[in-house]
Amino acid sequence: MLTEMHNRSIDPQGLAEWFRRRALRAPERAALSFKDHTLSYGEMQKSIERMAAVFVSGGVRAGDRVAWLSLNHSLIMVALFACARIGAIFVPLNFRLSRPELADIINDAGAHTLVADTQHAAVIEPARAELPCRRYLLLDEAELGWGSLSAGMSDELPVPAAVNGLPDDVALLIYTSGTTGRPKGVMLSNGNLWTNNINWLLASDYTSQDVTLNCAPLFHVGGICVVLLPTLLVGGHVVLQQSFDPLQFLNDLERYKVTVTFAVPAMMLFASQHERYLSADLSAMRLIVAGGAPVPEPLLHTYNARGIPVSQCYGMTEATAGVTFLETERAITKLGSCGRPGLLTEVKLIDRDGNTITTPGERGEICMRGGNITQGYWNRPAETAAALDADGWMHSGDGAWVDADGFYTMCDRIKDMIISGGENIYPAEIESLLYEHPAIAEVAVIGAADARWGETVVVIAVLKAGQGLDLETLLAFVAPRLARYKLPKALHVIETMPRNPNGKIVKTELRKRFA
Repeated sequence: MLTEMHNRSIDPQGLAEWFRRRALRAPERAALSFKDHTLSYGEMQKSIERMAAVFVSGGVRAGDRVAWLSLNHSLIMVALFACARIGAIFVPLNFRLSRPELADIINDAGAHTLVADTQHAAVIEPARAELPCRRYLLLDEAELGWGSLSAGMSDELPVPAAVNGLPDDVALLIYTSGTTGRPKGVMLSNGNLWTNNINWLLASDYTSQDVTLNCAPLFHVGGICVVLLPTLLVGGHVVLQQSFDPLQFLNDLERYKVTVTFAVPAMMLFASQHERYLSADLSAMRLIVAGGAPVPEPLLHTYNARGIPVSQCYGMTEATAGVTFLETERAITKLGSCGRPGLLTEVKLIDRDGNTITTPGERGEICMRGGNITQGYWNRPAETAAALDADGWMHSGDGAWVDADGFYTMCDRIKDMIISGGENIYPAEIESLLYEHPAIAEVAVIGAADARWGETVVVIAVLKAGQGLDLETLLAFVAPRLARYKLPKALHVIETMPRNPNGKIVKTELRKRFA
């Protein structure tokens, strides 16, 4: 109940508890808008209690996993808090995965209950005999032998008492995209989520007056943890889209007078290329938080030309999204940087031998530790030990350098680095330059094996409509601005880039085809 009182102390870092307190403080405020329907904080809290009752009535207990398979939906956030209220662990599933891939994750998580929309229930239905789930629920009407979540929430079930969600209790299990192997479940605790929220509030100045838009998928840490949870903690208004569509994105920025949004570079690129981009009223926008991959410099200029600062951040699932943050006022003066460490997070660079790098401009692997860093991977002690060292530092596998002012700039994934003739080449540097070419819509740079040099630079490009490009023309464009050892040796023009569900270009697929 919204007004429930506790006879015992409940930790305010608990995911369900801080939301309850926020709802109690301002029940009338708009909390979450989805498909023309807005839930107030009070209404959302009541929905959380009703959904928690549905889960408990079906046998879910503290520590059990509740998996969710659907497109973005407002009830996903209700489910996250409902699970936290009863001490269960929420597992949002990547709806773009195949049936075998989904079955592997559901089995790995040992899910007690699976909730799905009708479309995705049909995908997983043939695999039910292989799954550990004891209950299956559809969002709407019961069918296919599944129960109805919405019907259960309308029943007068007794509201379960709130558990004391301690900081170290796992609340969220997010599976990595698996581009480098089988997906691993990253355990995010109440304390991880709380620390990440505070980092974002302090870095990006979210307030109760902010209207934030999220169209990133809610099975991804960026979708849940960059603008959505921090906005709810501070009492702002979240606008949630079912999926990313450039026109809908621009229309909702205008309609809701959105002040802050989160986008990966691909989203920013597609929105800027839409005919609606220049006419949309984006005057309320004060910040785009960009993450997922380095943003090409020309794209940063495109948004700055409309008066919209782009604040690049750096993070990863294992860090509950946020590691370094670029303050709004630095978005232009430190163009291209992903900022400085969050107030509650330590960051350092190490060389190949594990030594800490202190020289500005020297490149190394970025490592981080703090309250936002995961305890490890679900049922994967070996992988946990390989990523988290004895001193609590998470080794990211990402390359970066830091300037004399302490601002970090990402180079690339260490595994994506090209070594040619003993020289290190970072694809992101070349990609940023190539985005300035008038014929190029999208581009990726990979290394290809070479008997003489070890590796050489290969460019894969998607061209703008009606444009043509050959290697000779490309070299004429980049040669004045690149060292000779960085110059491309091959160019491949393709129709579309392979992407993972988070919008990142899948370079492993490109290497299979072109390296």
